[in-house]
Amino acid sequence: MLPQLHFDHSHIASGTMRDIIIGTADGLTVPFVLASGVSGAIDSAHVVVTAGLAQVAAGAIAMGLSGYIAATDEAERYECEILREDRPVLKVAGPAATPIADLLKPYGVTDGEAAMVAKALHRKPKACRKFILRFKHGLQAPDPKRPLRSALTIGCSYVLCGMIPLMPYMIVSDLHQALLISLVATLLALAVFGFVKGQLTGISRFRCAWQTALIGSLAAGIAFSLAKIIS
Repeated sequence: MLPQLHFDHSHIASGTMRDIIIGTADGLTVPFVLASGVSGAIDSAHVVVTAGLAQVAAGAIAMGLSGYIAATDEAERYECEILREDRPVLKVAGPAATPIADLLKPYGVTDGEAAMVAKALHRKPKACRKFILRFKHGLQAPDPKRPLRSALTIGCSYVLCGMIPLMPYMIVSDLHQALLISLVATLLALAVFGFVKGQLTGISRFRCAWQTALIGSLAAGIAFSLAKIIS
């Protein structure tokens, strides 16, 4: 049985796991749908492999760059919020009117208790600012290596998983047989991916597994059918 992972316990681990999930999900589905569509239009395994490899390369680069930009934007937003919150937190009106008190009240904390927490944090400005950024804006101090690591993680996950639907076309010369093997292998990989994703996120594992496989099969079936109709 896989161990339960809780994303809130580790910012780095959660970010890396999110990147793997993003790269894996798109890496399995997009090349699979493309290969199925091309198979429905052209009776050539070589063309399917060529188009598939080109898409995997382009997709990995695009997804990696998107991950890099997203991580960079998170870091920039954090810096902007630091500048915005880098001022005295306690107002003249008293601790109960501070952002800290306002953040605690929805959780059932009384004005007196909130005031005590606000006073305690006010004695440590850095901790106070970190508290506000974390619980008001949902931000944590970014890892400076995060953008590059995110890009590489997403890109590598995309490439590795994107090869699963394409490998049968490289090994088997008969197009229809390769399509069938690709279908079985990719749907199995999608089911395993959905199961693990459900385990990590706390969603029903089996429901997530069959839903992921169903979505992938529907997308591939539609692509194949449309290609047949057009061709």
